[in-house]
Amino acid sequence: MRTSMEVIRQQDVNPEDASEAPLFYGGKVTRQPLIGSSKTDQYNFSIVSFYDGAKNHFHTHTSDQILFATEGVGIVATEQKEIEMKSGDAAFIPAGEKHWHGAADGHDFAHVSLTRPDSETEMFLPEDE
Repeated sequence: MRTSMEVIRQQDVNPEDASEAPLFYGGKVTRQPLIGSSKTDQYNFSIVSFYDGAKNHFHTHTSDQILFATEGVGIVATEQKEIEMKSGDAAFIPAGEKHWHGAADGHDFAHVSLTRPDSETEMFLPEDE
């Protein structure tokens, strides 16, 4: 683990194409893991970009999750409601809450995702939902 301050520049972290990961559907998705378990045991801090209409399936995490919208128009949803997110909006999702998020149709959307490195994700495919 690091023992002193460090600045990680977004342009120095190559986006990883995550479009084929089972969690995502509907279009292109990229992830930029800015700070993770190689630097800290406290946080996973990543930028996730959803391109027009790309979303993730309903899922849960074993840790709380914070989403901070950085660009575009997106949606964060539970089984009860859908809420539009725009740049500057933050969503708090408690551990264990079934939810999904992604780009609103006709828009791209990016957010910062903050979870714990030991957080596990359980995905629910449409036949499970």
